[in-house]
Formats: sequence, C-alpha cells, structure tokens
Amino acid sequence: MAEFDLLIRAPRAVVGQAEVSCAVAVRRGMVAALTEDDARAADLVAEEVVELGTDEVLLPGLVDTHVHVNEPGRTDWEGFATATRAAAAGGVTTIVDMPLNALPPTIDVPALEAKRSAAAGQAYVDVGFFGGAVPDNLGTLRPLHNAGVFGFKCFTIESGVDEFPALSQGELAAAMREIADLGGILLVHAEDAETIAAAPTATGRRYADFVRSRPPVAETRAIEAVARLARETGVRSHVVHLSSGDAVPIVADARSRGVRLTAETCPHYLTLAAEEIADGATEYKCCPPIRESRHRDALWDALRSGVVDAVVSDHSPSRPELKCLDSGDFGAAWGGIASLQLGLSAVWQEARNRGVGLAQVVNWMAARPADLVGLPRKGRIAVGADADFAVFAPDETFVVDAKDLHHRHPVTPYAGRTVAGRVRRTWLRGRPVDLGSDARPTGRLLSRAAS
Repeated sequence: MAEFDLLIRAPRAVVGQAEVSCAVAVRRGMVAALTEDDARAADLVAEEVVELGTDEVLLPGLVDTHVHVNEPGRTDWEGFATATRAAAAGGVTTIVDMPLNALPPTIDVPALEAKRSAAAGQAYVDVGFFGGAVPDNLGTLRPLHNAGVFGFKCFTIESGVDEFPALSQGELAAAMREIADLGGILLVHAEDAETIAAAPTATGRRYADFVRSRPPVAETRAIEAVARLARETGVRSHVVHLSSGDAVPIVADARSRGVRLTAETCPHYLTLAAEEIADGATEYKCCPPIRESRHRDALWDALRSGVVDAVVSDHSPSRPELKCLDSGDFGAAWGGIASLQLGLSAVWQEARNRGVGLAQVVNWMAARPADLVGLPRKGRIAVGADADFAVFAPDETFVVDAKDLHHRHPVTPYAGRTVAGRVRRTWLRGRPVDLGSDARPTGRLLSRAAS
C-alpha cells in the first residue's frame, strides 16, 4: 500500500527562501515528507506521482490577504465563484475577503454569517474574512473577533461606499484600544481626509489631475497618525496598499522604535507608473493612485529592506460602466484594480528586470501575507503545512488577454501587456483545482480560531 497520496518530484521548488530540487510527499491534504536527498526521494511511494519539467518551479500556493469579493449584495461586481476561480488560475490558494463593498458590510456577526453563507459551496480556494471597524460598531468588536475574523479594516477617509464610513482620529484611537485588548490587528486605509479635501478636485480625463487630487502627503500624514496611535495603544497595525515611497521612512522609523506596524503594497504600484498611463484610461484608477516611477522604485527598495512586508492584490473590480470607460472621467470612475489572476506574473516580470529572485517574490506573496494574518499552515512548502501548490513556468511570457481572465468582468489595466511566468497547475490540499465548467469547488471557509 502506498504510504502517500501524492508525490511531486520537482527539479526546482521554492522552499523557505531558496530554490531547491526536492520531492514533496502529501498525505491527507498536508505535506507529510520533504526531501532534497535523491536517494531518500526514490524510496517514497505514493498513489500518484507527478514529475515536473525542468522549466517549471513548484511554488507554495500564494496567499492574498486583500481581496474585495463583493458578494452578497454587489455580486454583479464580483462573486466568490468568479473571484476564487481567478485566484486559483493565478496560483493563489488562499484569499482573505475585505469587509466592504458587499451588502451588508462585515461589521457584525450576522453580516459575517451572510458572507459565509454566500461563499459556501462556491469557493475554488480557501477563503477567510476580515471584519470592519466603523463608527457605529466601535465598542462591540469582540463578537466579530470571537467569530473568527482575521482582523479589522478601517478607513481614515471616505471608503467610496456609504455603508462603510471612515473613522475620525478619536474613533481610530478608540478602535486601536479595543483591538489591542482583543489581541487583534487593525488594517488601515491611510489617506488624510483634510489633505485630500484641500487638494484640487479630480474631474475629467487627465490622469495627472487625478494623481494631484490624492497627493503623497495625504498618505504620509495619515501614516504618521497611525504610527503615533499604534505606539500609544500597543495595537498591531497594518497599512494597506502603500503607494507612496515618501511614507516608507515613517514606517521604518516606527518599527525601529518598537511600534507594531507593518505594511503591504500591490502589483500595480510595483509594475505601473503614472508617466505611462494615458489620459482617459480609467481602468488604472485606484485609491491611493498609481504614482510616478520614483515611488515605484522606493517601494521595491522597501520590500528588499523588509520595511514593506507583503505584496497583495487589492483586487477591487466593479461593473464596467462604473469605470466610465466611455467618458474616461477619472473623477466619476470607480477606483479599483482587477488583477487577482495576474499578480504573480506581473510582479515577476518587473522583479526579474530588477534582479530580484523568484524565491523572494514568493516570500512576499505567500509566507509573509500568511504570517501577517496568522495562517501558519499556508504560504509555504514545509512538513505540516497544507499541500497547497502552484506550478509556475517563470520563463514563459504571454500577452494578457482580458477575455482569458476568470474574474467576473474582463476589465484590467494589464490587458495587452506582456508579463512573465505562467501558472500551469494549482493544487489545494493535495488535489488539483479543476476550473472546468462542471468542476465542483473544494475550497474551505477559514476562521482565525481554526486556522
């Protein structure tokens, strides 16, 4: 009788922070043995043996902790079936869903249960959930925490949807104190509302006008406030979707002083630049905006130095008409980038141009996001970890055709761009993820307590 369910022999695999040759054995959905010894590998017996090609690299399944699925309530924007299919096609095997854009937003336990009910039976990858911190639920976050959300998300500026209002400075401090008592983490969309209110209003087709409407100083001022309050309250705080290189020293300084502050950035901030965006190209609109190339360079430096911890998608699609593609009006268009399926390829294209190795990219997109939210069995190839894998061909390039994407609407700023590396196969707990029209989703719904 075979000792293992699956054995993958990989001439190249990302294990830890290195690329090695190894054999990975899987039993009951978990990595049960891992060896770089050819003699030991020859002794492993499994019901199924997969031999990878020399042009393929076995990766741990990626972990994307910033995804707006929008179901229930705005499923015509995106839903669990389409979002998780896109994730699997891009090598992402775990996502954590943001609390806003769905109706109701995840600001209490009944709303969380509505999310879980909507996702049940539809998820092609594993799905966890964040809760929201808004003015009306402060002081009552413990039930959501106890129900298993992986953290709480808040805004320091209007969120774009009326049902998820921003926190004032006083409310932000109160949320931090409450979440510190819970031992949780607060994720902050950090832009200063007063700074943006004083900036020129974004109207019309000029991308440069849109960037001026949300200047870098709006991020630096908000992050300064987050760092100060995090120091005072002791809470774990996390800055989401950092776009401004000017804010990197603030994060670095806070961490040097012992503040529990982390930060993420996104593929679009690492691969795109304001100078390259055509007027009227509203598929590029997001908040904070894609900035000039000097910010892109600074974010790469911050990743290399460890000041920025992770790379996640901030996948935030909408119906195409909300992007105002016909008028190209940046003031009216919905701000959100659709990229869940393309993040690894887009980042790898830029990384190899900058001399950054694949193992480092995978660490930023798998292990680090998993660690940030407390998923120790995700994002790594290690004995005891979930057998979530992606087979990646790093030297294969392709031109992005939006019609090939699995998310609900074929709108993305990456359309027509050449990217490097194609995900050829994805496994979830040792079973291949089938994206065929008749496939049965096998993703699980995760909670913090059971992760």
